[in-house]
Formats: sequence, C-alpha cells, structure tokens
Amino acid sequence: MKKLLFSAALLSIIFTGCSSDDDDEVTNNNPVEGEITGEITTNKTLPTGNYTLKGIVRVKSGAKLTIAAGSKITADATNGVDALVAENGGQLELIGTAAEPIVLTELSQTPGSWGGILIYGDAPIVAASGVGSATSEDGLNLPYGGTNPNHNGGTLKYVRVEYAGKKITDGTGEMNGFSFYSVGSGTTLDHLVSYKGADDGYEFYGGTVSATNLISYGNYDDSFDWQDGWRGQNNSNWYAYQTVTGNFGMEIEAKSVNNDFWPVVSNITLKRAAGTLTENASVEYDAIQFKKEGNGVYSNILIEGYTDVNAVAIRIQDANTNNNQVNGNKIKLTDVKIVGSTTETGSGSSSFTVVFPSGQLTNSSTANGASLTAGAWATVNGVNLLQ
Repeated sequence: MKKLLFSAALLSIIFTGCSSDDDDEVTNNNPVEGEITGEITTNKTLPTGNYTLKGIVRVKSGAKLTIAAGSKITADATNGVDALVAENGGQLELIGTAAEPIVLTELSQTPGSWGGILIYGDAPIVAASGVGSATSEDGLNLPYGGTNPNHNGGTLKYVRVEYAGKKITDGTGEMNGFSFYSVGSGTTLDHLVSYKGADDGYEFYGGTVSATNLISYGNYDDSFDWQDGWRGQNNSNWYAYQTVTGNFGMEIEAKSVNNDFWPVVSNITLKRAAGTLTENASVEYDAIQFKKEGNGVYSNILIEGYTDVNAVAIRIQDANTNNNQVNGNKIKLTDVKIVGSTTETGSGSSSFTVVFPSGQLTNSSTANGASLTAGAWATVNGVNLLQ
C-alpha cells in the first residue's frame, strides 16, 4: 500500500513508489494512505485515499487544499483536538460525487470527538452592538468579518462530516459539524451532510454564502444555526432529522441588532423522531426559533414530530424580535405544513403575543419541504439518512 506523510509547516510529502510535480500533486488511480497535519502554505492535491487527520490543520492564505472524490479522512480524539480549517484567503476544494462522497469522520464514532470543517472569510458581518468584526468562538480565537461579500473559500460538494461538534476542554469555545465564519458568496456549498455531531450541524457566523442540498442528521444542538447577520440569498433543500438528542431545528438570531439583512431559504424539512431528548435537559426544542432580531424569508416548509407540550413550530423568543421583525414584516414564512399536533406559533414570554401580519405566515397542505435524492452521499452504515 502506498503511503503519504504530510507534516510540518510546509506540509512536506513523502510518497513511496511515485514522484510529485511542482505543485505537490500526486496522481494515482489506487487509493493511498497518509497523514494530514500541520499548516498548508502552498497548493496541495491529494488523490483518492484513506487519510488520518492529526491536529488542527490550517490552510493558510494563498493556499488551496484539494482532496479527490471517494477519500476518507479520519480523526482520532485520543490525539487531541482535530479540525480542518481554511483561514481567510485559504481554500478547500473537496469535491466528491453522489456515489463517491468525501467523508470526514472520527475513529471512535463518538459525537463531539473532533472539530469538523471550518472556513473563514472576510465577507460582511454584523456582530454585537452592530460592529463589523468579531472573534471566533471555536477556541481558535481568530478574527472574522470584512467588506468582501464575494469572498471565495473554495468548494465543498458531496462532503459528509461525522461525529464532530467538539467542545474545547478549557471552556474557550466549541465547534460544529460545519462552521462558516464571514464566508462569502464566491464559496460553493452543495450536497453536504453533518452527521451525529455534539453541537450544531451547520452554523453561519455572518457572511453572504449560500448553501444547497444540506442534511443535518442526529446533531445534539441545533440542526441549522446562524448569527452575526448572515444573509445568504440562494439557499434551498435543507433537511433536518433530529434523533436521540436535539434542540432547535433552526435557531435564527442577529446579535440583537434591528436589521434589514435577512437570508432566504426555500424547501425546508424539519423532522424530530419520537423520544428525542434535549441537550442538557433544556426546554429548547422548537422547530424554528427566532430571537435577538433574527429574521428571513422561508418557503415550502414541512415540520413534523415537534409534538411535546412545550414545543411549537415557530417561536418568537423575545419582545424586540416580535416588535421589530414580526410586526415589521421582516419575517416571512409561506407554504408551511405542520404534521401532527404541534402548535403553530408561540412566544418566549407571557409579556407579548405573536400575531403575524397578513401574508407573512401562510399554510399549505401540499408543502413537501426539501427534495433530495438518496445515495451513498446520504447513507451511513447502510442507513438512508432521508427518513
């Protein structure tokens, strides 16, 4: 079996039985084995293979990491914190196929064992108090936010992240399956799976990037979460299935800044399996929660399984969000179908009542939510994730 070793600051390559070109690209039809570690400072292309991810691998500004379809990258929690990070100016080109996805997993198959994929950019954000920059909450303490809405962090297509959502042991932060910090619209996110992580499936920290054909399956916290004024405009086909442990299907906030920068998402399915518990015994498990001035335009939404007496389909958590976003016509949900006995709307306090203006919340008996095609990309251990 051919072996690759990637190590040190320059990510040097040792490859038995072949040579590499000036761009450190190795081409071979047979799967290889190797280790990915350290910092990537020049373009690297990895052929289809089985790789070990060791430590926090950083793709630095000006560099691109390309990994071929069908590759498997495995972290090991016993070796410390692992994550794959593209810093601002760096790019990830992970392009799998429906039949040969790129899978990033962890050896023990335990949720929360590693940090998942993180991409940083310099697209605009609106952080606390309306400022345009912030520091990441992932333990890396990196700055994010900028003035480049077209930032390009690369392409993630047919990529599955398993067992991520690492909680940093010193209490400085936490990671998700996929974390997007001020990522711009030049980035492509398509046919992604976040599977059984211990935090959010996907979290957007501001930025302008859009994402299509997403699956969030069995993640402990929220299936989809965003803050810092994320404003992606071309999002569609989002599918969430909460099982065993899970909080919100979608948690939507904007750092308590009254705003006009809403995202647009169409074709959404939010399902919760019977018996699913909340993380840390909280009572936060609505299908959709808007808080801290979160808003947006959403259409063709299927909600099923949020039948606990305390759950609602759409919760407005605080009075400011209700006054400014609901009453200000900045939250619009059309063609909503609720399967089961779930109450449609609710408030987070008895101090106000949620009443959507005419046309801002409409129902449809024919809404069918996300439309995704099953295949190897959406199958784990023989189980089809599209329940």
